[in-house]
Amino acid sequence: MTSELDTPHATLELAEVLDLKAAAPLASSLLAHRGRDVALDASRVRRLGGQCLQVLLSAKNTWNADEMSFEFINPSEDFADALLGFGFSLDKLMDQELSR
Repeated sequence: MTSELDTPHATLELAEVLDLKAAAPLASSLLAHRGRDVALDASRVRRLGGQCLQVLLSAKNTWNADEMSFEFINPSEDFADALLGFGFSLDKLMDQELSR
């Protein structure tokens, strides 16, 4: 049997609420998949806080530096709206390199 960590690509489902409490678990989950292409399913996201956005931006930059794929799939309307509230769009988040 092949575990998820043995496969070259991972799909991670983001939590419904990405607030301060979710930031550390999100970071840990992402780090556990470093070195693999990652797709983040944002279909369930209803709330996105600044701390989790920082985790996602940092992860995006890390994956870019590692030359690995890091993408968002099935973004909910709430996820896209929250990004806009922080001055980002889904397109900006998917850019190859984010300005620091």
